[in-house]
Amino acid sequence: MTAGRRAVTFETRPWGGFSTLEEGPGYKVKRLVVEPGHRFSLQKHRHRAEHWVVVTGRPRVTIAGRARRLRPRQSVTVPRGAWHRAENPGRVPVVIIEVQHGSYLGEDDIVRRQDDYGRTGTPPAPRRGPQTTGAGVVPASGPARRGTP
Repeated sequence: MTAGRRAVTFETRPWGGFSTLEEGPGYKVKRLVVEPGHRFSLQKHRHRAEHWVVVTGRPRVTIAGRARRLRPRQSVTVPRGAWHRAENPGRVPVVIIEVQHGSYLGEDDIVRRQDDYGRTGTPPAPRRGPQTTGAGVVPASGPARRGTP
């Protein structure tokens, strides 16, 4: 490690997880991994916009009610305040590089509309695509975590 850099750690979530690669004033760069058959919350942020670049896999992304499939090297912008989510209907992990820009980038800047893992108080929505079972998958009744994407 060079001076001023910290070790990159992977933060596990029920849908996969993320690593923060770099951050500075007004920006943060993350590597998101969405496991097959999983998706993260339908959510919005009050203080930040995001830009996603697909590295591997074919995620289905929904931004402001518009759903579409992306391929590696394609990108989308998530405006501040827009409802959004990424899901992985495929058989291989989806990897997305996320660049956040805004006045506040804390993990608690999240408003959830719907969540498959019980983190909103609303029932999980029906899901399409392959369902994953096995080690490491947290059931819908798993622990709630505030501020997790």
